Amino acid sequence: MTLKGRHIVLVEDDEIMGGSIHQRLELEGASVTWVKLMGRGLSAIRTPRLPVDGVVCDIRLPDGTGEELYEALCRTTSPPPFLFITGQGGIDQAVRLLRAGAADYITKPFDMAGFLDRLALILRPEENVDLPPQTGISVGARRVDALAAEYAAADHPVLIRGEKGLGKARLARRIHDLSDRRAAPFVEVNAHRTDRASAAMTDAIAEVGEGTLHVNGLDSLSQAAQDHLIKTLAADAPFRTIASAWPAVDERVAAGELRADLLYLLKTHEIFIPPLSERPEDATWLAKQFFEALNRRRDPPLKGLSSHAESTIRAHDWPGNGRELRARLLRAVEAAQGEWLFPSDIFPELGAESDRFSTLAEARDAAERQQIVAALTRTDGHILEAAKLLKVSRTTLWEKMQKFGL
Repeated sequence: MTLKGRHIVLVEDDEIMGGSIHQRLELEGASVTWVKLMGRGLSAIRTPRLPVDGVVCDIRLPDGTGEELYEALCRTTSPPPFLFITGQGGIDQAVRLLRAGAADYITKPFDMAGFLDRLALILRPEENVDLPPQTGISVGARRVDALAAEYAAADHPVLIRGEKGLGKARLARRIHDLSDRRAAPFVEVNAHRTDRASAAMTDAIAEVGEGTLHVNGLDSLSQAAQDHLIKTLAADAPFRTIASAWPAVDERVAAGELRADLLYLLKTHEIFIPPLSERPEDATWLAKQFFEALNRRRDPPLKGLSSHAESTIRAHDWPGNGRELRARLLRAVEAAQGEWLFPSDIFPELGAESDRFSTLAEARDAAERQQIVAALTRTDGHILEAAKLLKVSRTTLWEKMQKFGL
């Protein structure tokens, strides 16, 4: 297996070992992000400049441990494959990490050829490398696109889960358009928009023929509509069913509002779309797609998104996901006064916030964040030294950094 074109994050504070690994990985054709601190490693993996195919991480770091880094990632996301580097005294810890889901470990000193072989074996598989991105460029988005293509080639029911504004209905349509049923009708029952879901379901089943029935809002479907659908499916319906729902659809079953047999029939083949808050690289990628389309209709066209705007887009939580992103870009492109889009064009509330009087809690948080940033800057990101400057424990500082997104 080749390393050419793969993106590796290297977390290693030893200059000699880190430099040797960095140089060899680049000679093998890999793109490498080399960081020397746990805090920097967390940022490099959570918000990468490219999708991360694998992580090489030393167990002992100046500001913590590789285990703390791995556990912090596991609390909020599915981490990329980890290859840990450890000394003989750290084997027990490495084995514990393997049980927690890490891919492999290697002990010092090691042969570089053997190291490269071990690394190549753990990297994320290159799935559908020729498939153009539709959902985004992150690992999570590429997984969504790969599953959509895979499920389109089959004929089983599919469940699409995700928050609002993530394009679940568009993904259902894409699966239909890629399938052998694309010449037949694609019919949608939107349970969010009708009070007559049972009648709408009856009409849709009569209309769909051998096409695809999309149940938009499975978790909002009335009991009568659920009964009608499961009865039809049990009788070997000629159509295919794709349903979309919110992430916590299982709670509807627990509350007695959704039939368990219907949900589990659909969950055998499932696609989960991660929110944009977990995919900052996709937020900027999607913003560029929206901008290009909207800018073509503008006279005169803008020159582009400024780097400041891209950074602000990347840092925003996007509670409304892609729907919010498009709405903000649409307003910004229409209202922009200059030749470039700036953060204030996309987030006009930033200017309004400067005139708003902050609460004591907001002022305290802002002051703490500023002081933490100053301490980390002075210590070159060394968390233990920064904690000493601030006269707090390393754990307290770490928790506050998590709170403030540092």
